[in-house]
This record gives sequence, structure tokens and C-alpha cells, in this order.
Amino acid sequence: MIGFRTLLYKEVLRFWKVSFQTVAAPVLTALLYLMIFGHVLEDRVKVYDQITYTSFLVPGLVMMSVLQNAFANSSSSLIQSKITGNLVFVLLPPLSHWEMFGAYVLAAVVRGLAVGTGVFVVTAGFAHLSFAAPLWILMFAFLGAAILGTLGLIAGIWAEKFDQLAAFQNFLIMPATFLAGVFYSIHSLPPLWQAVSHVNPFFYMIDGFRYGFFGVSDVAPGTSLTVVGITFAVLAAVAISLLRRGYKLRH
Repeated sequence: MIGFRTLLYKEVLRFWKVSFQTVAAPVLTALLYLMIFGHVLEDRVKVYDQITYTSFLVPGLVMMSVLQNAFANSSSSLIQSKITGNLVFVLLPPLSHWEMFGAYVLAAVVRGLAVGTGVFVVTAGFAHLSFAAPLWILMFAFLGAAILGTLGLIAGIWAEKFDQLAAFQNFLIMPATFLAGVFYSIHSLPPLWQAVSHVNPFFYMIDGFRYGFFGVSDVAPGTSLTVVGITFAVLAAVAISLLRRGYKLRH
């Protein structure tokens, strides 16, 4: 496991060396979202009984930050390595595809949780939050970060230039995140868009995570956990298969 630990250390150090950009900047962005949306909609939107809109918004922003930054970590690492040519130094050592998968995804989880913790610290003072089910919070935060880290790994393997990776993020990750109930409850949507939301796995990550704070959710937390678990298993199988074959890595 020396190779796994070394690659994991390299990946964590890669984003931590520029933490002002990779951690502090997303925290500031989430704080701006909270100040703008919370100020404008606080007295106009009622989601759950006895839960203010700002309180409802905070867990959504935390989870959104976890997901987006977990994806950014693994995807940016691979595409940078491919373009600069230093990917060869990862391929030459006797690293198994399991070790590569574990190191890249776990480093993405570390970054996602670091940013999510920072967002929670700076936004928690703006709202009254409870911890109805702390274990659910941890499970959904970890699984959500692992899913997006795996998806970032797949995107990084597939992309051959930054434009392709940007398209993957702008046309898939961003819409799926913003349409997952970060800023609203899906019960406020027309029936058609409620049905669309139910096929979006990002919705189950955010809804299950929010359940851990308030004990209420749009769908049963067990259902959310099942969908999230299946999503991770499918994406992990795809990513491991691509790494084992060396798809777009070993030219």
C-alpha cells in the first residue's frame, strides 16, 4: 500500500498547497449565495414548518460545495497530468487500478469535506441548525463526495483537453447540482419537474444530507441512501474498468 499512500499524499498536497484558491474561494462563493438568497427570500419562501428559509438553505450550500469541489479535485488532477505529460510518473510505478482509484477518490473526498466544513463554519451563524441525525449527515457527505470524486475521475480520463472537461462540468455537473433542491424544495415545483428531479441522483444526496439536520425531507432517507449507494457502485465499477484498461491513459 506504499504506492496508494504516496499517491494519496501527492493528491492532497496538490490542492492544499493552493488552499486559498481550492478551499477559501469556494467558501466565499457559498457565503455570497447565502447572503443574497437568504436576504431576498427569507420572508417570501416557506419550505418546512418551523424551519426558516436560511436554515433550509445552509445544508444545501454545504452539500453543493462538497460535491462540486470533490469533482473538481480528481478531474483537474488527471487532465493537468495528461496535458503536462507528468501522468507517466503515475503510470510507471507498479500501482494497481484499485490503488489509483482509491487514492484519487479519497483525495477528492478530503477536499470536498474540507470545503464543506469551511462552508458550514462560516454559514452556521446565520441560521438555527439542529442535528437530528448526525450519522446521516456524515454518510451522505462522504458518499456524495465519493460519487463526485469518481465522476471527476471518469471525466478526467475521458477528456483530452480543458475544453472537454469544462463542457462536462458546465453541462452536466452544474445543472444537476442546481436542479437538485439546493435552493428550494421539489414540492414547490410543477409535477413534471418533480418527476425530473426524482431521476437526478444529486437530489437524493442533498435531500438525505438535509434530513440529517432537520429530520424532515422530501423523500424517505432510506430511499435516498439506496439511490446514492447504487449510484456510487455503478460509477466506481465504470471508473475501475477504465483504469484497468488504461483507457486514454496508456497511449
